[in-house]
Amino acid sequence: MGERIRIGLVMKSLQADFFKTMEKGAHEYAAHHPEIELQIVGTHSQTEVDRQIKLVDELVDSEVDALVVVPINSDALVPPVVRAVSKGIKVVNIDIRLNKTLLEEQHIQIAYLGPDNESAAYESGKVLASCLHSGDNVLIIEGLNGAENAFQRNKGYNRAIAESNLNLVASESADWETGKAAEVFSSLISQYPKVKGAFCGNDAMALGVINVLERLHRTDIKVCGFDNDPSAQRFLKEGKQVSTIDIYSSQMAVEGIKYAISLLNGKVVKGEVSTKYTLYKSL
Repeated sequence: MGERIRIGLVMKSLQADFFKTMEKGAHEYAAHHPEIELQIVGTHSQTEVDRQIKLVDELVDSEVDALVVVPINSDALVPPVVRAVSKGIKVVNIDIRLNKTLLEEQHIQIAYLGPDNESAAYESGKVLASCLHSGDNVLIIEGLNGAENAFQRNKGYNRAIAESNLNLVASESADWETGKAAEVFSSLISQYPKVKGAFCGNDAMALGVINVLERLHRTDIKVCGFDNDPSAQRFLKEGKQVSTIDIYSSQMAVEGIKYAISLLNGKVVKGEVSTKYTLYKSL
């Protein structure tokens, strides 16, 4: 390891509010720690798995000391991460969990820092469910297929739906994207016009749903989300969104960087570090 600690932070879409916040927090931390040489990379969209793999490989070839990784796909990012570890690079996994079974098959342990997505989504979903009546039709706008956090958030929403005896008529992926969510929701609302609630895997997709509702002049459908994006904060005040979850993306990146440094200083890898989250509801 050289005089400065070279750390690569690998994120998903740098266009998304969530990751803009994460990037800002990481830069601010590094600015106060001159011993860190931080290189932040990310993709243009939430689905560019091959591009993200290439970014990891480039950082590995540049011989960074450590990587902090938010994988787009929990399975596909395992091989490049394994390659990094085999070259002696310390790796910390944040936000979206890498496939634990695939890592174990390679006899590799990687620390994971992130929230309990299932419990957090359940809390956001319970707020929406409390606004509805037993038997009401609802749908889920899912995150990207293959992402562990999308799977866990779906589980949390499904639990809230089942406990409130709501009728789930459809559950489809919109890849975390606002535009895709608008397309998916437009199609679903045409098929199921009596829907009363939309459980969205993140606020970017909730924004897409709300855009459609505004265009249709529908005020009878309740929406919940996840991430506490600026759009959600506005919609909570306006009553257009009933709930969201803040998982503190800026601090998650910082904690990942701190953990990476502690690994370089000899810390033993822990399997999981649970990070905080906060539920926000409409006023």
